[in-house]
Amino acid sequence: LYFCRHGERWELQLKGSGKTPYSRNGDGRAVLRSSVREFLCSEAMHYLGIPTSRAASLVASDDDVWRDQFYNGNVKKERGAIVLRLAKSWFRIGSLEILAHSGELDLQRKLLDFVIQEHFPSIAMNDSNRYLEFFSTVVLETANLIALWMSVGFAHGVCNTDNFSLLSITIDYGPFGFMDSYDPNFVPNTSDDEGRYKVGNQANVGLFNLNKLLQALKPLLDPRQKQLASQILEEYGKHYYIRFTELFKRKLGLLGEDENDNYLIAFLLKVSLLL
Repeated sequence: LYFCRHGERWELQLKGSGKTPYSRNGDGRAVLRSSVREFLCSEAMHYLGIPTSRAASLVASDDDVWRDQFYNGNVKKERGAIVLRLAKSWFRIGSLEILAHSGELDLQRKLLDFVIQEHFPSIAMNDSNRYLEFFSTVVLETANLIALWMSVGFAHGVCNTDNFSLLSITIDYGPFGFMDSYDPNFVPNTSDDEGRYKVGNQANVGLFNLNKLLQALKPLLDPRQKQLASQILEEYGKHYYIRFTELFKRKLGLLGEDENDNYLIAFLLKVSLLL
């Protein structure tokens, strides 16, 4: 579904309305507790200037939904709810990954061309390097997004490829959280026993997901493009570091360039960790 306003086109999605072909073994329902959290956080992220999906409405239902909130075997009945959320696109890295894995390369190419044509206007559709340009843009914008997350202490909680947007926006608010005080080991997801998605590991997980995107794109690239794509991915860390530093310098009111700026940022984060 699309909603047009001021020449813009938005894709609408209902979360919690029931089973879909993508529900796997779940019931496709959502509880009021998590729905309110998604509504409030997605709007907060928008007004913080962080690319995100948004919430248009929230409706409580009379359905009983059973959930194990803390994954400790204590299942409780909760009130259901449905969130109407919107984004320019809901396609994710996993959308391309699953097609590549199943060998549906023609469908993958069609989907990729659609995404580029609809959402990447700077990339010419007749450019033989369009998939390479697309990958380069996603690498840069993903680095920017995660740096923005870190600048407000946001931990997504489930940073897998199914939850990483091709448009590099924040989507699928589940067990997210904000740090009350700086702690790189902060984990908002009570089911993440190994801390894979801890806040201090989000940049690394972003790199992991982009590598999965590259693997999905490789069947559509020639040998030269594959080599260039690998070089582009190697620049991810530098893009992230530059953006992270820029954001934290702005927080501290640091002007100009000084070789000690990065040391000061690292020092203050370490001090805050000890407080």
